[in-house]
Amino acid sequence: MNAEQLRIAFITLLHKEIRRFLRIWPQTLLPPAITMSLYFVIFGNLVGSRIGDMGGFSYMQFIVPGLIMMAVITNSYSNVCSSFYGAKFQRNIEELISSPVPNHIILLGFVMGGVARGLCVGFIVTIMSLFFTHLALHNIFVTLYTVLVTAILFSLGGFINAVYAKSFDDISIIPTFVLTPLTYLGGVFYAMSSLSPFWQNLSLINPIVYMVNAFRFGILGQSDVNVWLSLAIISVVCVALYSFAYSLLARGTGMRE
Repeated sequence: MNAEQLRIAFITLLHKEIRRFLRIWPQTLLPPAITMSLYFVIFGNLVGSRIGDMGGFSYMQFIVPGLIMMAVITNSYSNVCSSFYGAKFQRNIEELISSPVPNHIILLGFVMGGVARGLCVGFIVTIMSLFFTHLALHNIFVTLYTVLVTAILFSLGGFINAVYAKSFDDISIIPTFVLTPLTYLGGVFYAMSSLSPFWQNLSLINPIVYMVNAFRFGILGQSDVNVWLSLAIISVVCVALYSFAYSLLARGTGMRE
């Protein structure tokens, strides 16, 4: 395929993925907005008024970047996971992988669809947060790079989950037993400095800690870990997951059963 055909193939896949979640926006875009609004009211206003300042900011300001990242993570992951497994379940993925479209275009089409949903939800949550607190953009490069690479990373994670999933129950195991605990323990609701040294060191093995803190630095200018180390770790993990996801797609793992 020439460059123009590759472009058309990618745009077609991406358009299909975007239309998929926009067509059912009451299920894909509205629930995260409502959930995050409850977090703002309960944790930000009610609980936050008792906690006071955290890291030199009001508790509401402190948790907003983490809640935005939490929305981006869960929606990027779930979009690709459900979309690709749905294609497997309906048996139309076999037609796609047997077509002349290169595997990296197929992978990018699904992944960027997840990124689009994650960024849409992240934007909605950001706009809603402005009704509750004031946010100042400290470093636009760190902010945009962190949210984009994180969305790509978890879209790839959703793809890998969908490849190995054998039933609809399988696509909910990782979000329930892995993503949710790691997110809540990723520094969304607390500063790592408030933990004991043992738990601070243990938290450093949680990759979401680096994503949340890098994004918080981009918005507030405050981070519990080195920002450039965080960006490096996120980037390396993203490249590793892309390579792994591409190899699974190239081998047809879980798709020719």
